[in-house]
Amino acid sequence: MSTAVFNQNLAPELKAQTARDRLRLGRNFFWTAICVGASFLTLIPLFSIIFLVVSNGVGLLTPSVFFELPPAPGQEGGGLGNAIQGTALMVGIAILIAAPLGILSAIYISEYDKRSMLAAAVRFIAKLLTGIPSIICGMFAFATIVVSTHTKSSIAGGVALAVLALPTILLTAEQALLGVPHALREASYGMGATKFQTIFRVVLPEAVPAIMTGLMLAVARAAGETAPVLFTATSSAYWLSSLMEPTQSLAELIYRFGKYPYPHLIQLAWTASLVLVVLVTLTNVTAQLVFGKRKRR
Repeated sequence: MSTAVFNQNLAPELKAQTARDRLRLGRNFFWTAICVGASFLTLIPLFSIIFLVVSNGVGLLTPSVFFELPPAPGQEGGGLGNAIQGTALMVGIAILIAAPLGILSAIYISEYDKRSMLAAAVRFIAKLLTGIPSIICGMFAFATIVVSTHTKSSIAGGVALAVLALPTILLTAEQALLGVPHALREASYGMGATKFQTIFRVVLPEAVPAIMTGLMLAVARAAGETAPVLFTATSSAYWLSSLMEPTQSLAELIYRFGKYPYPHLIQLAWTASLVLVVLVTLTNVTAQLVFGKRKRR
């Protein structure tokens, strides 16, 4: 009799608990559906861009487009050879300047003097530079390189792109170094290694995959910039023969050809967009495969 009375008293509480569980599960399902839907929505612009670039640019994507010079307005044929050459050269110059500066600065502020005023100032300036308009970097390179050399050139374009790439490399390299377990450093010190040996033989190799991710992000940003190139490298209808002469880039060619009222040049601009997207994607995928495999090993 007492058991029956106990069950009768417990029944309302069980029903209330069941109702709360159903409500909680319903809320969980609702917010999960919202998050999944939002994730799919973020993919719509990406796939829309890819679809437009591929559908409009694949028509002129032939082997000859990589080795021929751009046509003059109103003419047919031509290619993107000097634009690909100029883009690769300026991005290469930018990475050669920004990568050593960014990685060495990250080593200093994360390993040697983490809490100093100088380290805090470097972090603040790097974060400030990530939000600065790219056209300002172009003006800086114009005032320092172009004005002093009296000519626009790939060197000036590379310097402008280096200013843009530097904060990305520095901040990602710092986070990569901070992500290395402190136990590895202690083990290295315990075996008699110096701080320099620990950093360059233990910490830095462990952080290389993440650092390379930052480098690829910097490459992607530098390759797609137009405003700094307009200020510093302008355009050219010829193959590059010197680092101190005007240089064509894919981004500038897309900007310039997209304004012309000639269907062939507009389609060539779409092809340049496709080539730029493919080059950046291949660079990122290759880096992830190579250095990701190294990290797993």
